[in-house]
Amino acid sequence: MIGGKKKSIGLIFGGNSNEHEISISSAKTVYKAFNSEINKDLFTVKPFYINKYGDWLDSDNSEKILIDEIENKNTKKEGIFNQEKINFLQGIEFQNVDVWFPLLHGFNGEDGSIHGLLRFTKKPLVGCGIIGSALGMDKILMKTIFSNLKLPQVNYLIFQDKDLNDKQVRNKIINEILKKLNFPVFVKPSNSGSSLGISKVINESEILQALEKAREIDPRILIEEGLEVREIECGIIGNSKLLTSDIGEVIYESDWYDYDSKYHSSNKIIIPADIDSKIAKEIKDIAIKSCRALNIFGFARVDFFIEKSSNKILINEINTIPGFTKNSMFPMLWEASGLKIEQLVAKLVQISLDL
Repeated sequence: MIGGKKKSIGLIFGGNSNEHEISISSAKTVYKAFNSEINKDLFTVKPFYINKYGDWLDSDNSEKILIDEIENKNTKKEGIFNQEKINFLQGIEFQNVDVWFPLLHGFNGEDGSIHGLLRFTKKPLVGCGIIGSALGMDKILMKTIFSNLKLPQVNYLIFQDKDLNDKQVRNKIINEILKKLNFPVFVKPSNSGSSLGISKVINESEILQALEKAREIDPRILIEEGLEVREIECGIIGNSKLLTSDIGEVIYESDWYDYDSKYHSSNKIIIPADIDSKIAKEIKDIAIKSCRALNIFGFARVDFFIEKSSNKILINEINTIPGFTKNSMFPMLWEASGLKIEQLVAKLVQISLDL
């Protein structure tokens, strides 16, 4: 249990990532939860904003971004604070932090980079370690491990470091897709989140453009066969014992669950999902098994498909730093399971201290 003096939470957000804005939104929610009536005597928050150029801001100015006194778009390189170029380890004052709470979605955060850095501070952190974060971020490695465990997945192909400027290489990739997968297919960069860089392809003429879009983010590309599915999600928290939330379903109006539908649309969220209890149990079992296989603990969201025609369960991916925005499923899942956001953030800190 959390006891003694107030715990100082080092909340890290923003980052040199294509999910920068989402991270800020998540951090605002978590910041507010730690400063709620039930938590204000247990925690203080020491926020650290990293701008899009990878520069760290001090805690005071970082807090102003969270309370909207400063717009993050103004924090450009050599920006409004006229900070001297300093060693960021001095700037983040890690001696005054008891527990780190990294909320860096995407590159340089969710991929294990921040976890490796924070390990040198010898302070606990909320979430999993370097290996689990890196594997959870890399779709190709994650799917390869799932395949070795014989976990059910959609059919997929992997293309790594191919020269798309070479016509012969392009034709070979396209022919392999046509031969082994059925349309529609989804073309994805191996390392990205929030559906950024992903394209739905419905015919051969769209393949090349989708490959080039994915390659802008990552030269390692995943192609998945698209099925008629339901989008199902399950939350995970814990260390030696992993707990699962209620199962949730996202029903969206768009053609597929892309970036806009995740963050800007009025999706219908159903918790608990309208599924058979046997299917729900199987989803929870696979969620725990997959997290254990990738050394993922602390907290995560495991995403599944249920094929509409067969009711077959298919694991999609694991998100090791799921969103905490107003439209994010992870806090919704746990609120439906009995943990409001204020209780959830406190529970995550407690889990990190129980390691």
